[in-house]
Amino acid sequence: MLRPWATSSSKVASYALAIVAVVLCYLLRFLLGPWLGDRAPFLIDTLVLLACALYLGWAPAAVAALIAAALGALTFARDGYSVADLMNLALFAAVCFGIIVLAARIRRANLRASKDQSRAESNHSRANAYAEELNLLIDGASDYAIFMTDPEGLVTIWNRGAERVLGWSEEEIVGRRSATFYPPDEAGAGSAEQDLRRALADGRLSEEMWQLRKDGSEFLADATITPLFDDGGALRGFAKVLRDVTDRHASERAVERRERLLRSILDTVPDAMIVIDEQGAIVSFSAAAQATFGYTPEEVVGTNVSRLMPSPDRDRHDSYLERYLQTGERRIIGIGRIVTGLRKDGRAFPMELSVGEAMTDGQRLFTGFVRDLTDKQRTESRVQELQSELIHVSRLTAMGTMAATLAHELNQPLTAIANYAEAMGGVIDGPGEEDKELVREILQDMTAQAMRAGAIVRRLREFIARGDVDKRIEDLPALIREAAALALVGARERGVTAHLQLDPDATPVLVDRVQIQQVLINLIRNAVEALDGSELRELVISSTLQDPETAMVSVRDSGPGIAPEIADQLFQAFVSTKGSGMGLGLSICQTIIEAHGGRIKAQPAEGGGTEFQFTLPRAHPED
Repeated sequence: MLRPWATSSSKVASYALAIVAVVLCYLLRFLLGPWLGDRAPFLIDTLVLLACALYLGWAPAAVAALIAAALGALTFARDGYSVADLMNLALFAAVCFGIIVLAARIRRANLRASKDQSRAESNHSRANAYAEELNLLIDGASDYAIFMTDPEGLVTIWNRGAERVLGWSEEEIVGRRSATFYPPDEAGAGSAEQDLRRALADGRLSEEMWQLRKDGSEFLADATITPLFDDGGALRGFAKVLRDVTDRHASERAVERRERLLRSILDTVPDAMIVIDEQGAIVSFSAAAQATFGYTPEEVVGTNVSRLMPSPDRDRHDSYLERYLQTGERRIIGIGRIVTGLRKDGRAFPMELSVGEAMTDGQRLFTGFVRDLTDKQRTESRVQELQSELIHVSRLTAMGTMAATLAHELNQPLTAIANYAEAMGGVIDGPGEEDKELVREILQDMTAQAMRAGAIVRRLREFIARGDVDKRIEDLPALIREAAALALVGARERGVTAHLQLDPDATPVLVDRVQIQQVLINLIRNAVEALDGSELRELVISSTLQDPETAMVSVRDSGPGIAPEIADQLFQAFVSTKGSGMGLGLSICQTIIEAHGGRIKAQPAEGGGTEFQFTLPRAHPED
């Protein structure tokens, strides 16, 4: 192989060396002239030219040929040109041209061979690197048993993962049949050979199968068998990949059992369950939800949950959801609400909605539990009617208890009227002026007693009169302000200072406006009267939010308080601390509050005085 050292030197050095070689050759030819004579004048030059072409390249060889031809021409010119000289010169030129062309071709072929050899060495090195990396990758897959068999099923390649999963070392297993990894009954039935044939027929076999370890234990493996072919299409063997999925399979079976159990529980729960995502699309629709709304899961899953709501909630739902995602302010999540749903047939119905929130795989889901309140509200409506009837009957029944007291109360004014009438009969015939004055006084007393009897009867009639509760959504602060304005007329002149402390969150409420104002007026006037004679005359009327469904109203005074002997009988009829009272006001207040589903009580106030508290049901207009 040529070793052109000139390629590692500068071009100038190559040309200089070629010129020096030609000059030395000319001197040598001159010195040998006496012995050579006219024979082979360019023989030595041809040898030097060939050496320059092979070692320095065709360009320096061409320069050397030109110089040699010029020196030869000068030599011929001294003695005169002859035909032989011209033929020698022409022959030398032809030989030079042939040598230069041949040297160029040899050099190109040599360079091409050198490049091919470098490329082959690079490819070989790269192939070795790839093979090493592939071996590292295969051995690094410690959870996978990767091995290769020949076409007959004998193991030829075995990775470290196979050693860890199956237990055999490479020295122990190479050369043995793949049936070694099958349970005895399957190995005896030829399952290993059948799997290879199936993989060859289908191009690949991937399924779960039971495999055997070296210690005799069996495990469930996710197996893949792939036939391998060479470039000519001949079968080289099979690649087999095993992964132990026993624990994963057990976990999946446990998850499936839990899911079936949960599904069976949800299918038997009477409350409907609906799951939606952040966009409001329905993800899950339980069996109870199908019965409640009339839709099948196929009809609603993937659609917006607003289709289950009537307007205006249908139009506002997406904005409610977007507001929560942006602000995190909870209006219904985690809080039960009474809302309205819409069935498939277009009928609206009341329902109780409870919403929970959860994160699953980075996705926010909302789960709503719905309870149809149609039958419950119908029952409650009937119960309210029965309560109203019961209140009315209880008032009539109370008349039996009140009879003796009423007889006593009415007997006094009637007896007085009779006595005055009898006395007036004795003096009416008297002609004197004094008798007329006496008659006038008697008539005035009779009128007063008659008015007293009429007031007793009027109060009795108001008490036993039946009044239905007409509930509506009312603003509690406005209702309290109106009642206080009526009840506090003249209170300032009596030295009473009133304070209103109203919670804006404790509203709205579902009440009969007139009846609740009657309760407030009664409690406020009682408090104003209780403050007579007290040094500190302060009255506080407040409202607070007791819980999400209940508002509480309080009337607190700084008076002397309630006498202990009547504290337990305060709300009974005809029990009063006022000399002129009939004791029916607080009893009526209790009846009204309980008809609204609330409770009323009296307790000593902090710092002295009495505090009356009663509760009212809140309303949710948005829902």
